[in-house]
Amino acid sequence: MSTIRSAQVAEVGGSFDVVAGESAEPGRGEVRLTVEAVGVCHTDHYFINGGYPVEWPAVFGHEIAGRIDALGEGVEGWNVGERVAVGWFGGNCGRCGACREGDFIHCAEVKVPGWQYPGGYADTTVVPVSALARIPEDVSAVEAAPLGCAGVSAFNSLRRSAARAGDLVAVLGIGGVGHLGVQFAAKMGFEVVAIARGEGKADLAKRLGAHHYIDSTAGDASARLQELGGAKVVLATAMNSAAMSACVDGLRAGGELLVVGAAPEPIEVSPFQILPTSRTIHGHPSGTAKDVEDTMRFASLTGVRPMTETYALDDINAAYDRMISGDARFRVVLTTGN
Repeated sequence: MSTIRSAQVAEVGGSFDVVAGESAEPGRGEVRLTVEAVGVCHTDHYFINGGYPVEWPAVFGHEIAGRIDALGEGVEGWNVGERVAVGWFGGNCGRCGACREGDFIHCAEVKVPGWQYPGGYADTTVVPVSALARIPEDVSAVEAAPLGCAGVSAFNSLRRSAARAGDLVAVLGIGGVGHLGVQFAAKMGFEVVAIARGEGKADLAKRLGAHHYIDSTAGDASARLQELGGAKVVLATAMNSAAMSACVDGLRAGGELLVVGAAPEPIEVSPFQILPTSRTIHGHPSGTAKDVEDTMRFASLTGVRPMTETYALDDINAAYDRMISGDARFRVVLTTGN
């Protein structure tokens, strides 16, 4: 075994410590990855502060990009040296009812890097082969890492939504997920509305591909959406339940509030807002390894890319603080130098 670095959190509410340890060997059905880049996702805040039942010390990081370093027993169809990504979906059991129906993302024992097994804040990590997604040649590791969680959440939810090319689609929140959502929506052929607080992101939203911009602090965002004809889909990426609630009346008949932003507060909606119009509120998880691969392939074909700030693995505390501050534009990514 070789010595590697990993960034561990020892206890609830703790900070990261970069420690030296031994590189693990892959078991049956697993591969070891040399990590090249790993995104710092806001969900890590919930992990660190006790929102999920993890074993301490913990190594988080579920937006991983790197290369296959070693194959475990029984692994076929993958080769050492292949460029791969692993996102929130870190493998499935293959036995539960959802898996038997082919619905892997809803596996009863779905695995998440950093939760069920050590994540990517390390020089190497071992993952199930079912978690692997191939990275296109023209997508860098730094670009690929956020596409495994933020990217697939936006892309996969939009392509599985009720919207079709030419429909009005609004993206609520122009942050880490939203700036990708605007790009994907534009490349899918939707008429895109970007919604954010203030005028500060208006020019950026237009550069990302938005046809319209709504400052949610300047008036009724729902009324403005109705002036544009009503949204077939509002992709809610902002972690703000009140902002989501305020967009329900902006949906057209049969429209869908598509929730990918995680917030603990309830979304408030009256039956009178949805019964006469057949509007729906739909939560959407990230996507399987194949969905991640599709996301990266579509990004490669269309030029969609995350906007990133990079830090070295040894500077993980600064990177995490930058992400938590909300000042980053727009995804924070760690690099290992591998």
